[in-house]
Amino acid sequence: MARPERTSPAGSDQQDRRFMELALRMARRMLGSTAPNPSVGAVIADERTGEVIARGWTETGGRPHAEVEVLRRAGQRAAGQTMYVTLEPCSHHGRTPPCADAILAARIGRVVCAIEDPDPRVSGNGLAILRDAGVAVDVGVCSEQARWMAAGHILRMTRQRPFVQLKLAVSRDGLIAPGDGRPRWVTGEEARALGHLLRAHADAILVGRKTVEADDPELTCRLPGLADRSPQRIVLDTHFRTSPTSRLVRTAVKVPVTIIGSTQAAVPQFPAGVAAKQVASDGHGHADLGAALTALHDEGITRLLVEGGPTVARSFLDRDLVDEVVLLRGASHLGSAGLKPLSDRGIEAFDDQRHWALHDERAIGTDSVRVYRARGRFGERGRFGEGEK
Repeated sequence: MARPERTSPAGSDQQDRRFMELALRMARRMLGSTAPNPSVGAVIADERTGEVIARGWTETGGRPHAEVEVLRRAGQRAAGQTMYVTLEPCSHHGRTPPCADAILAARIGRVVCAIEDPDPRVSGNGLAILRDAGVAVDVGVCSEQARWMAAGHILRMTRQRPFVQLKLAVSRDGLIAPGDGRPRWVTGEEARALGHLLRAHADAILVGRKTVEADDPELTCRLPGLADRSPQRIVLDTHFRTSPTSRLVRTAVKVPVTIIGSTQAAVPQFPAGVAAKQVASDGHGHADLGAALTALHDEGITRLLVEGGPTVARSFLDRDLVDEVVLLRGASHLGSAGLKPLSDRGIEAFDDQRHWALHDERAIGTDSVRVYRARGRFGERGRFGEGEK
């Protein structure tokens, strides 16, 4: 029999944070698999002994919810214990009964919630139901981490678009490809594996038609054990000229492809597995990025990974539509004739601290990774919680 996990003495802020950090790890494992629902993590613990009684997470497709799953695993041991959950328990009747009702039925004694749910059907109601029934409720533990974990859900509710993560891979001298145009890896295996993990954590991955023509990518997740986590593939192609012989189109029966173009362009007949979606044009005659994101939102996409070339990357940045940048930097040099990652701009664009905050920086094999996050994405601190504890 496995020994129970233990943390610091019961009732401390440190213990609350440790249990919530465990719940956040449970939420992370299902990113990219629960849309249109958020990926939520939950833990039931005995505060007196520090024992973790059960862990739960949102299952594939968004059902069951994390709270229901952790209660099922805890069984009768849940009574009187504390539940830690990364997002407010739902309070409305949908395909399943409200999680708040399930928590009351299990006689949970205390609920620690990282953030309130901005979904207007919930928006504090779930916590109010628990409080009114005599359950002790605390909100705001690890709230900043939880907001970014649930960023796709929050932005879908507040801005009617998915969370947009831009991945860039550059050489040591900040370039994406040699000037001669020949394909060449600029990062090592470990960094490329991280790129595949980002794909597994996305609902969809987007590139432009030029990337399809130049690289003929598959855009699938090829990590062992995660091949079935490949995201939907999106091609931004104003005039619907994506070649039917491209790898994306030829593999669309296995992993769906959506081609987004302008309402002013004729839509050709695509093979099975390929969907065409028309959106309004911008002032330059291209498919409008804001309209494209709205269309993806309407399809239930909550997390979008952008892997396009310099033109697509620069377009998203110029429209302030990038929430997080993952910058992978290799050890090799490509020389002054190489291509910059943002058309005529380099990675120094992310040094603007008025707009970007450096969230993480670390070595990964022989390379390095930096994660930048856009400032002010979720309004004032505490808007969906009560601040960090």
